[in-house]
Amino acid sequence: MPVVLDLATRKVMGWAMRDHPRTELAASALLMAFQRQRPEPGLIQHSDRGCQYASGEYRRLLDRAGLTASMSRRGNCLDNPPSKSFFHTLKVELVHPRRWAT
Repeated sequence: MPVVLDLATRKVMGWAMRDHPRTELAASALLMAFQRQRPEPGLIQHSDRGCQYASGEYRRLLDRAGLTASMSRRGNCLDNPPSKSFFHTLKVELVHPRRWAT
């Protein structure tokens, strides 16, 4: 599940959920962020090094919006703390307290 966060406000600007991690999933989250927030050109969009974020389609979306791509360092899975923190909070508040049938 890709999520686009505003680091200044910690607001979720865009998100998408599907049963696959392909480029169109990340692009959907980015497009939702564009439509909801209308970011100014020149902002930095940080992501991990997943192939969906390095794809030509995703890079073209960033270019059209005037955003600069920033990626985690190679082999560093802990280089995106705001996103990791968001998903931790989501799991603690919404997933772990529930009782699941299976």
